[in-house]
Amino acid sequence: MESLFSAENLITLALLTLLQAVLGLDNLLYISLESKRAPLEKQRRVRQIGIGGAVILRIVLLFVLLKVIELFQDSLFGIHATGVFEGDFNLHSLIVLFGGVFIMYTAVREIMHMMRLEADDHMEHKPKSVGMIITSIVIMNLVFSFDSILGAIALTDVFWVMATAIIIGGLLMIYMAGRVTEFLKKNRMYEVLGLFILLIVGVMLLSEGGHLAHMKLFGNEITPMTKTTFYFVIAVLVIVDVVQGRYQKKLNRQL
Repeated sequence: MESLFSAENLITLALLTLLQAVLGLDNLLYISLESKRAPLEKQRRVRQIGIGGAVILRIVLLFVLLKVIELFQDSLFGIHATGVFEGDFNLHSLIVLFGGVFIMYTAVREIMHMMRLEADDHMEHKPKSVGMIITSIVIMNLVFSFDSILGAIALTDVFWVMATAIIIGGLLMIYMAGRVTEFLKKNRMYEVLGLFILLIVGVMLLSEGGHLAHMKLFGNEITPMTKTTFYFVIAVLVIVDVVQGRYQKKLNRQL
């Protein structure tokens, strides 16, 4: 038991928990925005069930990846239209590409909805069914989990360390998702910023999936967006939003 709870394992657990928190920021935003589609009195329960179910499936996925990781990396099919479109797709790349497309669709759909609100300020979202929202949260949580799980496998081969980090990350996500949702409710103007960040998340997943599939468009290889670039873009969007908000207030005072 001493070796099981060795200092090395505990340090690795702390690093993996931090990794879960950092890589979970984009997932947290999606959960917060998606849960708002549920009836108000059910939103908290939707987040808890969705994240809880996703944590269980993440642990199952971790166990599966440890046993049969090569099945996720083996090529399923390829497309080779030289000079136009090329790619060798495996299960991992297809899952990430699907996640990117779905998130971009979600972001664009919500942005279009907000644009329609300008014409009718009283228009409200038609609530989605609780089951559909929970399913969406679980599926997208799994898509987002690949980075963190593969990172965990690279750091350690001790299953309990990886599983514990996933559970702690899930509990933190449940705790933070409600606060992010409440913040967005009280500061509606930041919803637009959140949706455009979500759109960038979709682009990041598409670039990662394209890289995993060795995809080429018109002879140009798809390269993944790094986390550094992603956070830089977010920082720029936040700064622009803050500056624009202050400038708008100044203009309103002059009118």
